Amino acid sequence: MTSPSLAAGAISARDLTLTLGSSAAPVAILKGIDLDIGAGETVALLGPSGSGKSSLMAVLTGLERASSGTLSVAGADFAALGEDQLALARRGRIGIVLQAFHLLPTMTALENVATPMELAGVEDARDRAAAELAAVGLGHRLDHYPQQLSGGEQQRVAIARATAPRPALLFADEPTGNLDAATGHTIVELLFARRAETGATLVVITHDPELAEHCERVITLADGRIASDTRP
Repeated sequence: MTSPSLAAGAISARDLTLTLGSSAAPVAILKGIDLDIGAGETVALLGPSGSGKSSLMAVLTGLERASSGTLSVAGADFAALGEDQLALARRGRIGIVLQAFHLLPTMTALENVATPMELAGVEDARDRAAAELAAVGLGHRLDHYPQQLSGGEQQRVAIARATAPRPALLFADEPTGNLDAATGHTIVELLFARRAETGATLVVITHDPELAEHCERVITLADGRIASDTRP
């Protein structure tokens, strides 16, 4: 299903493919994806292992270059950019929350959130990081290191890190995968609350039915293609 309008912060892909492996033994991962996501939408990506979900997210976030096709992300022509240009294009446009948190163990919660913004030249990075950590309920844990935090708290830091720069797009890959059910429920509520507060477009890869039910739109992939696109 195509969104009627595509504003800044949206995604538009046409005949997107991704082929990995050698030229002698190529492996087709994405096989002609046509996809429009409007600004502010919440979208769940479902599908069995090997269906192409994570690969599609890697391409949409600029972590992987598509083999062919066109791709516009938040007003940038990702299909035409090289790796260094893609890294620059991601900055400020895209926030990512991963299953394994990926916090730097030698940095405090505050530093984990502030450092990416400092590297991007944000002047008030520490103040923004502290405010975002307070917004996810960790205002009292700013100086704690990841090993001093529970799994749920670490994922809160990861959410704060993703949302603090106010990106147009948020991506979450199995954000509750390493958490127990109760903690996962809390993280789902928090993720969608922060998305609502910031107005970002949210794309979530998940096997969690509860998480998918929070989304306005559910896209199912199978064998590198979109098998269904519904608005429950």
